Amino acid sequence: MEMTKEDEEKIEKLQILEQSRQTLNAQKQNFQARKAEIEIALSEIEKTNEAYKIIGNIMLLSDKEKLKKELEEEKELIDLRIKSIEKQEDSITQKMKNLQDEIIKKE
Repeated sequence: MEMTKEDEEKIEKLQILEQSRQTLNAQKQNFQARKAEIEIALSEIEKTNEAYKIIGNIMLLSDKEKLKKELEEEKELIDLRIKSIEKQEDSITQKMKNLQDEIIKKE
């Protein structure tokens, strides 16, 4: 069966959507890695009396509770970003499925 111009366009859209999904997945992995770092830092803060914060190229003694609060807030923000990315991934996956179904039905 010959492919129509419309089918070619749909396949092109599928490829673009797949690239978008891969980009989102890479972003999500970066956020998940940062979240893991924060969780390790939070567990280490609990084990010590002093906490240090890295600012640029220097390490400064910091208030333990303030630093803990900053890390928890950053973790919450990362969780929101991960959820947002997952919603976008789901949306893209659904669009891809719909396009695939349209292409298959024509054959």
